[in-house]
Amino acid sequence: MAEGGVSAWVWIAIGFGGQALFMMRFVIQWWSSERAGQVVIPVAFWYFSLAGGLVLTVYAIHRDDPVFIFGQALSLVIYARNLHLHYRGKGRSAAS
Repeated sequence: MAEGGVSAWVWIAIGFGGQALFMMRFVIQWWSSERAGQVVIPVAFWYFSLAGGLVLTVYAIHRDDPVFIFGQALSLVIYARNLHLHYRGKGRSAAS
């Protein structure tokens, strides 16, 4: 059973891979917070959010699911913006 030349199992693996990347952001955030003894959101959280969101957006496009596409694609903008703010803030504090 192939869809566009790619096995359905490959697409399922892509979907689960995206979910795994997305889940890792919570694992990293939890681990960092436990180590610090307070709530911490490390920059890796945003990278895993972006990677997982990108893979899930591709999967949603493949599934032709407009609700899933919209939710994931909009989130990508937010994740990218948070990374931009992180690095812009880091540059500003380094200059001070």
